[in-house]
Amino acid sequence: MAIPKKLLSRKDEITQDFFNLLDQHVEDILTGKIDRMYHIKDFAALLFIHPTHFSNTIKLSTGYSPCHFAEQRILQEARKMLVNTQKPIHEISYRLTFNEPTNFTKFFKSFEGITPKQYRKQLS
Repeated sequence: MAIPKKLLSRKDEITQDFFNLLDQHVEDILTGKIDRMYHIKDFAALLFIHPTHFSNTIKLSTGYSPCHFAEQRILQEARKMLVNTQKPIHEISYRLTFNEPTNFTKFFKSFEGITPKQYRKQLS
């Protein structure tokens, strides 16, 4: 049985809307308008859909969970800030909504394999 085109286009619409919301949300974080990272339920609420449906739709459409994309965007911004600014690492961690610099270091190291300080030193 073929999937109706209406359902396929809705899946794509939800996915695109999520990416737009994520970009705007990260921009709001960087400019200081927001001081916390949204959870799945927050993005789903903005799109007026159930969190499970939202998560399943994104995963079906992309092969990855919404969390994956949020983590990748934060990691991307962290890399930029570490290379392009001289801000202390603790300031970067707070700007990116981490409650503690140690949480940021653990997050960063889990993806990059090195600490933010080592990353900065390696690229300077």
